[in-house]
Amino acid sequence: MSLWDYANPRKFMETSAKVLPLIWTLAGLCLTIGLIWGFFFTPDDYKQGSTVRIIYLHVPAAMMAINAWVMMLVASLIWLIRRHHVSALAARAAAPAGMVFTLIALATGAFWGQPMWGTWWEWDPRLTAFLILFLFYIGYIAFWQAIEDPDTAADLTGILCLVGSVFAVLSRYAVNFWNQGLHQGASLSLDKQENVSDVFWYPLLVCIAGFVLLFFALVLTRTRTEIRMRRIRALEARERLV
Repeated sequence: MSLWDYANPRKFMETSAKVLPLIWTLAGLCLTIGLIWGFFFTPDDYKQGSTVRIIYLHVPAAMMAINAWVMMLVASLIWLIRRHHVSALAARAAAPAGMVFTLIALATGAFWGQPMWGTWWEWDPRLTAFLILFLFYIGYIAFWQAIEDPDTAADLTGILCLVGSVFAVLSRYAVNFWNQGLHQGASLSLDKQENVSDVFWYPLLVCIAGFVLLFFALVLTRTRTEIRMRRIRALEARERLV
């Protein structure tokens, strides 16, 4: 069995129906354990105090905001090259989740930045790139809603996804590209000296796992809904011809 077999809507629906309950369960467990562990069983930071606990929402949301766009890019490329409808529908399904993750990252960043930087917002390279990425999410969703022909919408949103990928990269690496700005470097790093302390790191990893699983659960659920909606529209069009 090849990976391309799952581009068949029937095969996708059968497989996703089997794995979705497990993914939803694991997502709920990871989020519950990670957030309770992080918010109630970790100490205050010696510099940031109790505000450090925002990390358990901010960092996973920011990571998924970028990775959701990357997933949309891959799915859009598959559509543009192979013309598999499930990939186009999966990209469409991922956009609202990615937009919400980006909004969570921006909001929690503002609440974290106010006591740390003394301001709710700063035109920092990473913050600005994230704001532009959020606007690209809105534009992507609006394109799907505005264009009636689904194949044309998939083509145009795929091109938009390619352009928006520049800002997804900037959102991740802006701190490395420009030294100016208030935003700190990565909280998770292969360099032990730059990484957060283990007491925060372990619950953060659990929260990240929860956000990843939640994203996959949302995308699979929404993709299944998009497939059903496409089938309904096809049946309605067939009835009008009869």
